[in-house]
Amino acid sequence: MPTNLPPLSSLPSLAPEQQFQVLDTLFEPSPELHAMTNSVLANQIFPSYPALIDAVGARMSALSSPNSPKDRAVLVDILGSHPRLGRPKVATQPEHLSELSKKEQAQLNDGAEELAEKLRLLNVEYEEKFPGLRFVTFVNGRSREVIMVEMRQRIDRGDYEHEVQEAIQAMCDIAKDRAGKLEQSSKI
Repeated sequence: MPTNLPPLSSLPSLAPEQQFQVLDTLFEPSPELHAMTNSVLANQIFPSYPALIDAVGARMSALSSPNSPKDRAVLVDILGSHPRLGRPKVATQPEHLSELSKKEQAQLNDGAEELAEKLRLLNVEYEEKFPGLRFVTFVNGRSREVIMVEMRQRIDRGDYEHEVQEAIQAMCDIAKDRAGKLEQSSKI
C-alpha cells in the first residue's frame, strides 16, 4: 500500500495497475471499481483528489438505480469491498483489510470482549437486514459505542436505498480523508 499519492496530473499517464493502486488506496480493492473507473482515470484530469473522489462517488450513485439489477449488482460488489467494522484481528479470516483500514479501525478492536461481540452481532444483523451491503461509516476517531449507536439507528430505520447512499457517501468521505492524510505526509 503506497504511503503517498502520485501527482494527480500524472494519473492518466500511469499504467492501469498503478491507477488501480491509487483507487485501492483511496477506497478499497475492488475489481468492479477498477472496471467502472478505467476510462475515467485514463482520459480525464481532475483538479484535486477530492474532485476525483466525487467523480467516483457520482459514478457509484449512477449505479444505484433499483431498476437496473446489473448495475445494482456491480455497486453492491463495490460497496461490499469495504471491510466490516471492528472485525477481529485473526489472520485466518479471509476478509481483506487494507493497511489504512487497519489504522482507521484500530480503536474499534480495542476494549472489552463483550463490546467486540456486540459489534460483531450488529454487523451480522445489519447484513441480514440489508442483503449484499456492509455497514460503512466514516469512523473519524469515534468510539465503538458511538459507532454501535449509529449502526442500531440505521438498522432500525430499515431503508435499503438510504443505506446504499449512506455507504457511497461514507466511502467517499473515507477516501477524502485518506487523500488528505497521504498528501500531507508526502509534503513532510
